[in-house]
Amino acid sequence: MGLSGSGKSTLLRMLNGLLSPTEGHVYVGDSELTTLGGEALRRLRREKMSMVFQHFALFPHRTVLENAAYALQVRGLNRSDREERARAALALVGLEGWEGRLPSQLSGGMKQRVGLARALAAETEILLMDEAFSALDPLIRREMQDQLLELQSRLGKTIIFITHDLNEAMRLGDRIAVMRDGRIVQIDTAEVILQEPANDYVAQFVQDVDRTRVLTASSVMVPARSVVVDPAGPRAALRIMREEQTSAAFVVTRDRRLRGTVREDDALAAVKRGSDRLTDVLNTSPTAVSPDTLLADVFAPSAESPLPVAVVDDEGRLAGVIPRGTLLAAMASLAGNGLTTEDTSPDQAPSEVDHG
Repeated sequence: MGLSGSGKSTLLRMLNGLLSPTEGHVYVGDSELTTLGGEALRRLRREKMSMVFQHFALFPHRTVLENAAYALQVRGLNRSDREERARAALALVGLEGWEGRLPSQLSGGMKQRVGLARALAAETEILLMDEAFSALDPLIRREMQDQLLELQSRLGKTIIFITHDLNEAMRLGDRIAVMRDGRIVQIDTAEVILQEPANDYVAQFVQDVDRTRVLTASSVMVPARSVVVDPAGPRAALRIMREEQTSAAFVVTRDRRLRGTVREDDALAAVKRGSDRLTDVLNTSPTAVSPDTLLADVFAPSAESPLPVAVVDDEGRLAGVIPRGTLLAAMASLAGNGLTTEDTSPDQAPSEVDHG
């Protein structure tokens, strides 16, 4: 990503061999692209790389199916095989049933879907996308971004996406290279670029980003203070809650898998009944999010839960918690002076139970 004239499209043209670099090398797998002859370079493009263009680049006299199958026709596949693969690619991008239409009968978003289907039908390992969504209106653009993220989660391709739109880069990019005057000035995840800009240029570039749409639960979570390891009983849970001065505790297994939560009043009632099992008073449906949940998506569960929001990894282990006060303090610091949540230590975090 970068402003117009920063060198993004020039870099992309070097990656597919349309421009020769003045120095340096481009490797695709074990092949050094910069040393390939004409035929070898064309073969690599046909078999390894696909392009999705800003202005669709569809043949107006060919149907949707014929456009989607064009790369396979160039490759020499027979008609039935290329049409079968093109139909499958069109179904992936939501254009099943539109195969016989001409581009003139499609909306801008649908034309771009055809361009994406053409790239997917080629079944190449690499997709090069040059400002692919910038000609679309905002609603269709958002829809295409959602489609690309969904396809990427299913297909796992290498995608190089060129954009001058910061929010688009932050939303789509696993890693972002920020360019200026033909140079990459920083390359990292969106979260690191937001919180640790390499220089004033990058800092100014990202200053207006809605950080709640980029930063994740893992960036603001703190260690859980009251944790009870099952099969401890209600007396042990009460002792831990009183030591930590909280009115609830998280219950985990020995390998930190979250089982639920227990409230102080419920544990006390269990002790009075003579029960020695936490399972009798355990809430097995605690409010929880994954570490990569966007902060914007943490507000609702935090508002609805009287307890801190648990952050649970893919294995169901308790990674940390987000008390409501910590979430609000993080947002205030981000909105105020660019400080990150690292400026508030866990020891200074509010009590894990929000008393309202």
